[in-house]
Amino acid sequence: MGLRINDLIEIEDWELTEQFVRASGPGGQNVNKVSTAVELRFEAARSPALTGPVKTRLKRLAGRKWTGDGAVILFVQDTRSQARNREIARERLAEMIRAALFVPKRRVKTRVSMNQKRKRVDAKKQRGEVKALRGKVD
Repeated sequence: MGLRINDLIEIEDWELTEQFVRASGPGGQNVNKVSTAVELRFEAARSPALTGPVKTRLKRLAGRKWTGDGAVILFVQDTRSQARNREIARERLAEMIRAALFVPKRRVKTRVSMNQKRKRVDAKKQRGEVKALRGKVD
């Protein structure tokens, strides 16, 4: 029962590690007794499901969540329910991988035409002449 990203990509269970810890913040006595926060670790660098370019884009998207050994770590403590936090963490990982699957369009460099450059310089010269005529009259 892996994590399904799309029709072609499914993350296997051995690539995901879940650890439950106590959440911080308000919650009354429950917060001191129950480990509701989830820390989801995905071994992205070793994953056979992802290609090299996808891993590179995922690393850029993950930012500080990407560890030195090539894993993505997500920490979720949004709700009081351990099961719901687990679902949220898996959803966030799936969304991050889907975003990494999208190949950005290459930017096409454009040039400013010679006519545009000439018009800009002419306008600057004309403006300079107007300002020069503002001086004191002899």
